[in-house]
Amino acid sequence: MLEIAEFVGTLSFALSGYFVAVKERLDFLGIFISSFLTALGGGIVRDVIVGKRPLSFIDSTFPTIVLAVIIFATLFKLHKNSSLQNRSYFIISDTLGLVSFAISGALVAIDAKFSIFGLFLLALTTAVGGGVLRDILINRVPLFLKSDFYGSVAIIVAILVYLANILNLTNPFWIVAIFIFGVALRLIAYYQKWQLPKI
Repeated sequence: MLEIAEFVGTLSFALSGYFVAVKERLDFLGIFISSFLTALGGGIVRDVIVGKRPLSFIDSTFPTIVLAVIIFATLFKLHKNSSLQNRSYFIISDTLGLVSFAISGALVAIDAKFSIFGLFLLALTTAVGGGVLRDILINRVPLFLKSDFYGSVAIIVAILVYLANILNLTNPFWIVAIFIFGVALRLIAYYQKWQLPKI
């Protein structure tokens, strides 16, 4: 399940990073950096925290996925298709990446025998780390710090994975159920404009 979550997260975040780069009118190098950071940055930080060599540095599969997404999106001119530039399309791809990487981060934390606090932090870091690096690079306030119930979804998903592990339910059925719930929660939160309180 970890590999599937990583695959879905990488694919989805590579596409969302592509759309952010196009929206910010970055050049081709900027598009590559935005997509790679968004898709792989959180996983790299996660692997460093747990003391492993970053997977994307030793296995070309995930960098190849990012490269394929960029080439596909460019060749088919997704950035010029008005229906694909719709914000809801970006939200969906970003949501899939967020929930997938929250799950993978939680599973890695469980495998590393982290405490519950460490599990939450690792899941959050994996889910939002790449987007934070990208936003800092292009001088934007990271989304999860200001709106959309964004980071909260990652933490809720991590809690569910933690509970599933306690109950010995970390099988494909329950992980998929958590994934569907996380995606639905994020989309409902976005379209209902849920926000955490602000001072």
